[in-house]
Amino acid sequence: MAAPIIVIGATGGIGEALARRLSAQKRPLFLVARNGDKLGPLAESLGAVGSAAADVLDDQALTTAVQQADSGDGIAGLAYCVGTITIKPLKAASAEDFMEAYRLNVAGAVTALKAAEKGLKAAKGSVVLFSTVAVEQGFPNHSVIASAKGAVAGLARSLAAEWAPAVRVNLVAPSLTRTPLAHPLLTSDQFAQGIANMHPIPRLGEADDQAAAAAFLLSEDASWITGQTLGVDGGRSTLRNKG
Repeated sequence: MAAPIIVIGATGGIGEALARRLSAQKRPLFLVARNGDKLGPLAESLGAVGSAAADVLDDQALTTAVQQADSGDGIAGLAYCVGTITIKPLKAASAEDFMEAYRLNVAGAVTALKAAEKGLKAAKGSVVLFSTVAVEQGFPNHSVIASAKGAVAGLARSLAAEWAPAVRVNLVAPSLTRTPLAHPLLTSDQFAQGIANMHPIPRLGEADDQAAAAAFLLSEDASWITGQTLGVDGGRSTLRNKG
């Protein structure tokens, strides 16, 4: 059996979009998510080679889930599609807000990567992690999420150097994207359109925008790309609107 790609957070907006895109490409999939009730039917519908319910905050459960994906042929890829969106001014942010964001975005990824290292190296696989446009652009009220995702970016670049040439490690950095996680921010159509208009391409991201970038980075088409950040942000990280 061909080595699978592990999608962690497979029942989330971007994770599910990525899993569906990879399934359409006939890539073997192993899906991991906290919500087992949604995970089983999704894995079955996509013909995944396996799945495991695990909370990324449970080191042992996540390690076991990732190791289950390797049946002896290695691991072709790993996408860590778990994230948080904590938007608040610093004076309202607690130390626990920062620690929770770090645990979910960084420590969970580290646990998964450590468990997958042997399999990824055996299959000369690829890793995709997710950052945010807010790491490169200073936005008010983003100190919690930008600091956590900044740590993800540092992790990815360091690991890309450490694991080269056996394993490629890259980042996708979205701007605000329509997902269930972001839904509470987008309940006002006026607010959503206002954010959309801040982008040179004046719309919000869709989950499949991010999934397409991740699928590319996991593919052989990206075989000479590592240690890079691919901004999927409507141009917001590098361009300014006219006027």
